[in-house]
Amino acid sequence: MNVAVIGTGNIGSELARVLAAANHDLTLANSRGPASLQELAAELGARPATVADAVAHADAVVLSIPFVAIPGLAQTLREAPASTVIVDMSNYYPEAGVMEGVADAASDTAWLSEQVGRPLTKAWSSIFSRSLAIKGRASGDLDRVALPVAGDDAAAKKVVMQLVEDTGFDAVDAGSLADSWRMQPGTPAYCTDLDATALQGALARADKTRMDRDRPAQIQAVYKPEIGVDMVNGVQIYREITA
Repeated sequence: MNVAVIGTGNIGSELARVLAAANHDLTLANSRGPASLQELAAELGARPATVADAVAHADAVVLSIPFVAIPGLAQTLREAPASTVIVDMSNYYPEAGVMEGVADAASDTAWLSEQVGRPLTKAWSSIFSRSLAIKGRASGDLDRVALPVAGDDAAAKKVVMQLVEDTGFDAVDAGSLADSWRMQPGTPAYCTDLDATALQGALARADKTRMDRDRPAQIQAVYKPEIGVDMVNGVQIYREITA
């Protein structure tokens, strides 16, 4: 499958690496242009491209850019072929700046889908880049971590769930896009690296009334000024906060 990863920060780069390892045809794009991607593209055997070119020619487009930047790509995404699967792996943090209308939506990605004007599928949004890089396992491995996938388009969700499996993680159907709040920051399913059974339980016990308390607590607990996000201890910290 031709997969375009838009955004090559920490988690976008790691996702590109695991997709390349799974032998998908990979296109990379970012806001700085193809010239900035030559080294990473050469490492992965990927094609560097502009965002518009990547979106126009991919079977699946994965948005690994900040939540606040995605509405700015609306026109480009609307011009993608109707068959193109578009995946959102961003997260909204109101602590970084409140965006009007998001809090009133069924979920953050449901709001994004309305802004973009295309169906979105949410995946790879609930894992640290470190875990994405080192915790992928072969299917059937007892230590395999599971990741939730949410969306309204059944065919698109099936494609994305297979891509998640290809990257070394069990894909768990997390319901509709409206249900995807259950995998947002501040929930038990967010960055807690659970197996499939435990993840299903975490999704079921998500509590919207706790999210505005637990999300800032997570941020405060894992951010260290000297190192940034403490991803080594972050998984256990997040589990304890949302228990």
